[in-house]
Amino acid sequence: MEIAVVGTSDFVIGFRLAGIRKIYDATSSDIEAKIQTVLNDKNVGILVIHNDDMKTLSPHMQQILDDSVEPTVIAIGGKGESTNLRDKIKQAVGVDLWK
Repeated sequence: MEIAVVGTSDFVIGFRLAGIRKIYDATSSDIEAKIQTVLNDKNVGILVIHNDDMKTLSPHMQQILDDSVEPTVIAIGGKGESTNLRDKIKQAVGVDLWK
């Protein structure tokens, strides 16, 4: 399984430098299309997106990402609420690893 990152060029540059190969540089007008590409890729196990970009998505796409188990969607950064990584891992694995 691979990691995919979708976001602005400023957001994805660090992941590119870290060696992540599936990088999707997106603008606000085409971010949902790029996310859909990632969702259709069966080799992607984790999708990383900026928290601010997540808030700009349509409610339908937000619901799809919130419910997604494979790939597991991790929203990071921004000034808003952070995504609870523990809940995402529990959803993906099916067990709370901290108990």
